[in-house]
Parts: sequence; structure tokens; C-alpha cells
Amino acid sequence: QVQLVTSGGGLVQPGGSLRLSCAASGFTFSTYTMNWYRQAPGKERELVATIASTGGSTNYADSVKGRFTNSRDNANNTAYLQMNSLKPDDTGVYYCNARRWRGYSKYDFWGQGTQVTVSS
Repeated sequence: QVQLVTSGGGLVQPGGSLRLSCAASGFTFSTYTMNWYRQAPGKERELVATIASTGGSTNYADSVKGRFTNSRDNANNTAYLQMNSLKPDDTGVYYCNARRWRGYSKYDFWGQGTQVTVSS
């Protein structure tokens, strides 16, 4: 059974930090790209950060570059999103996503989401 369990969200003041975790099971974690998405109230879900299966390549949305760091531990099947210098605009539900393409077939798994609220 595939599971992505997301944790680490919470309420933080502007300028603060949070570290999200995404623990995976039920599939070969090390062969999947891991993505972090977020969805703010009334807005569409947006891609925030991506890390390649080997961890050798990362990409970030312009809005979080220099503040968020994406990492993964393939030995422990866990992905992380370190979020620093948080702003109120970072508020939303954060989802981890595992994605892999095999030919034309896409394999997509989603975590349950964790709420991040940045407010004073």
C-alpha cells in the first residue's frame, strides 16, 4: 500500500522557519522525483520545489528561491522541505508528491497535506 505521510506544518511568525517531512512507503522511493506543492486559500495548487530521484538536482519556484531547501534521504525513504524566512504569502496547505514517468505512463502519489500558517 502506497503512503506518503506529511508532517511538520504549523503556525509560525513571519521570518520564522519550519521543516516539512514526507515519509514514503509502498513503492521504490529512490526512483521517484519528489515534488512539494502548496495551495493557498482561493488559489490553485502550485509547484514549490522539486528534487530528482538521486537528489542531484533541485528546482524552486521563484517565490521561494533562496529561502526553501529541498532534500531527500533515500535510505530512509523521506523527503524534506526546509522553509526559512517565511512570509505570510507562504501560508497554505503543503503537499508532497512522488512522480515517475515510464514511457507515456505517469505514476503519481500524493501525501495528505500539512497546513502552514505564517502570521503574527
